[in-house]
Amino acid sequence: MSDVRVYSTKNCQYCRLLKAFLDRKKIKYESIDVGENIEAAKEMVELSGQYGVPVTVAEGKTIIGFDIPALNEIFGVRRKEDGIPDVIIIGGGPAGMTAAMYCSRKMLNTMIITENIGGQALESWSVENYMGFKLISGSDLMQKFEEQIRTQDMTIELDSVSSLKEDGNEYIIGTESGSEYRCRAVIITSGVSPKWLGLEKEERYIGRGISICSTCDGPLFRDKIVTVVGGGNYALTTAIEMSKIAKEVNLIVRSKIRADEIYLSQYRDTGGINTYTNYVVSELSGNDFLKSVTIEERKTGEKKILETDGLFLAIGHQTNTAFLDGFVARNEKGEIIIDINGNTDRKGVFSAGDVTSVKGKQIIIASGDGAKAALSAYEYLMSQR
Repeated sequence: MSDVRVYSTKNCQYCRLLKAFLDRKKIKYESIDVGENIEAAKEMVELSGQYGVPVTVAEGKTIIGFDIPALNEIFGVRRKEDGIPDVIIIGGGPAGMTAAMYCSRKMLNTMIITENIGGQALESWSVENYMGFKLISGSDLMQKFEEQIRTQDMTIELDSVSSLKEDGNEYIIGTESGSEYRCRAVIITSGVSPKWLGLEKEERYIGRGISICSTCDGPLFRDKIVTVVGGGNYALTTAIEMSKIAKEVNLIVRSKIRADEIYLSQYRDTGGINTYTNYVVSELSGNDFLKSVTIEERKTGEKKILETDGLFLAIGHQTNTAFLDGFVARNEKGEIIIDINGNTDRKGVFSAGDVTSVKGKQIIIASGDGAKAALSAYEYLMSQR
C-alpha cells in the first residue's frame, strides 16, 4: 500500500471513524490537522475541491468524506462472519449501540449494520444532560459507547441498508455494497438525517461552503464569514461556537428561536451574532465556492444579500426509513410506530431511537429505548425456540 494521507480536524467524528477504519485494517497513514495547519488546509482544498473533512489520499485517488464503498474499493471489504445472527441492529447511534450491548449480554449472536458509529449524537458540540457526565461532547460520549460495545462478541459492518424483507421465520437485509444478511430478529435504530434547504445550486455547493456538520468543518472557516440557518438548540450552539473563531456570524431564523433556555442564555451572553428572524434563505450565489446568500423576509418579501463563506444548516431532520418501503407502520412524519416495549406492527421487528414515534429526541431516551427493544427481541427469540 502506497502512502496514505488523511486530512482531518480535531473534533470531526467522521475523521475519527475513518481513522478507526484504517486502524482496524492495520493501514499506516499520515494524519494532517487542517484545523491548525492553514497551508495543509489549502492543499486539501486544491486536491478535493472541498471545504469539508475528512479527505483521504491513497493510491493516487482522493476520497471525500467517510465514503465506505470508496474506502472498501481501495482497502478491501471485510470478510463476512459465518452463521446467521440471532439479531441484526440497523443503525449505530445511542439506541443501536445500547441495543447491541444488551443483546450481546443475553448471549445472542449480534450484528450491527451502520453507516457510522454514533449517529446524530456525534454532531453535538456539548452534552450536559447525560447522567454521569457534567459536560462531554457528543463525539466523546459516542466514543465511550463504542469502546464499551467493542468489549462484547458482536459483528459490526460499516454499510448502508437498502432493503429489508421477510422470508419465512427469517429476515433478509440488503446493503448498498451489494451484501445480503439473514437474521431471526431485527431492531431498527436507523435514526434521522439533516434536512436540506431544497434550493437551486444547493447540491453544487455542498462541501464548497455548505455544511451540515459544524463540529467537523467549522475549523476550516476560521476568520471567515459564516451563516447558520435554524432556530433550535443545534443552530444556537453552532452560532455560539462559530463566533469564537469566525470573523462574522449570521443567524437566519425562519420564525422565532425555539431553543432551551440554557442555550438562549448562552446566546444572549455571546453577543455579536447578527440575527435575522422571520427570514428564509432564498438563493445561493458564488462561483466554484459559495460567496453569498440571499435572505427574504417572509411577510414583506424584503430581500438582503449576505456575503458568506460558510453556510451551516441546522433546520431539522428527517427519518432514515426509505429502505422500509411499507415494511412496518409509520406515522405522517415517517417515524416508526412502536409500543412501550419497542414492538412494531410486524412480529420479530423492533425499533428504538429518533427514528420512532417516541417523543423527546434525546440521547438518554434513545439509549433506554434501545435497551427495551433488545429485551423485547430476546423474549421474542426465546419464544421461537
